[in-house]
Amino acid sequence: MSAEASGCLRCGATLAIGQEYCLECGLRQAGRARLGPLPTEVRAFRLRVGALGAVAVAGAAAAIAVASDGSGADRVLTATGGSITAPSPVVEPRSRLAVWPRSRSGWTIVLVSTPKARGRDQAVAVAQQARTHGLTRVGVLDSSRFASLQPGYWMTFAGRYQSEADATGSLRRARAAIKGARVQRIEP
Repeated sequence: MSAEASGCLRCGATLAIGQEYCLECGLRQAGRARLGPLPTEVRAFRLRVGALGAVAVAGAAAAIAVASDGSGADRVLTATGGSITAPSPVVEPRSRLAVWPRSRSGWTIVLVSTPKARGRDQAVAVAQQARTHGLTRVGVLDSSRFASLQPGYWMTFAGRYQSEADATGSLRRARAAIKGARVQRIEP
């Protein structure tokens, strides 16, 4: 056997350097590298990458040390919340809207539900439009204040009714003004 070759541990057949399996008996040779030794260029590349990684870690540690004032851990505040609460603009007397009392249950006709993020002005504009079409007792309410409603909306409503039948009886007139009008129960 030469310096470049060795023998199989099971059958003694000659193996070349880097040969992982014996071609005679198929035994995997223990301790043999799959592809032989790494070329010099690959080893040099790995050393450069390792050195650059060490420099990067040292730089990051230095930046953290400089940025920290050493006063200890800062307190982290987490904001939690519900729906948006927007201030209600003052309504001029000539355009006074109906108000739904917070403690009163009943039926109404909802003309439109506007997300609070769009603002109350859009709901008020629908109320004004409904008035020009002859609807009375038109108002805007905050759905977040009533348990029976999905929170987060300004709801433009028309009228207060004692029963669902009374509200349904007025629905046709409301739909003539606003096509998507619907009957809704309001609970405090």
